[in-house]
Amino acid sequence: MSKASEVKSGNILRFNGELVAVEEFIHRTPGNLRAFYQARMRNVKTGKLVEYRFRTDEEVTIARVETNDYQYLYDDADFYVVMDNTSYEQFNIPKFLFGDSARFLKEGMNVIIAFESEEPIIAQIPTTVELEITYTEPAVKGDTSTSALKSATVETGVEIRVPMFVNQGDKVKVDTRTGDYIERVK
Repeated sequence: MSKASEVKSGNILRFNGELVAVEEFIHRTPGNLRAFYQARMRNVKTGKLVEYRFRTDEEVTIARVETNDYQYLYDDADFYVVMDNTSYEQFNIPKFLFGDSARFLKEGMNVIIAFESEEPIIAQIPTTVELEITYTEPAVKGDTSTSALKSATVETGVEIRVPMFVNQGDKVKVDTRTGDYIERVK
C-alpha cells in the first residue's frame, strides 16, 4: 500500500478491484479547505474513464507492472503470438489488447507488452510503421492540381488514402492510431 501522494501520471493502480492507468494526477489546494489529489484514470480492460478525488493520506495500491519489448510472430485464432527478445519465450496475447491498430501488425515487428503478475494487460504497436503499397490505381497526368487522395492497399491488407504521386511498390509511413498516410519512404 502506498499513499496517494506517491502516485504519478502513468502509474497503474488497483482501484475498486479493477486495474486503471492514471492519465492525469493533479494536487489541488482549494482556499481554506483540505488539499486533495484529482485523478483521471482509464480502466485498462474496458477503456472507461474514471475520475476520483483522493485525500492526501489515502492508501492506494500501485500495481507492479512489467513492460518489455517483444517481437510479433504470427496470428493464432483469438491471440497474437509474441516472443521475448532476450529469453526467446513465446506468449499468447489476446487480440483485443491491441485494439484497432492491430490491423497494421506485420511479422517481425517489435511491440510493447505490459504484464501484471503473468497476465498481459496492455499491448502497443509503434505509433508509425513503414508498409509497402501492394495495390493502387496509377495516377493520371493532370490529376494533381489539388491535394487529391486515392485509395491504396498496404501489405497487411488495409486500405488507406494516399496522395496521387504514390505508386504500387512504394514504401509509405502510416500512423497506426488513425490509419493516416504520413510520408513516402525512400
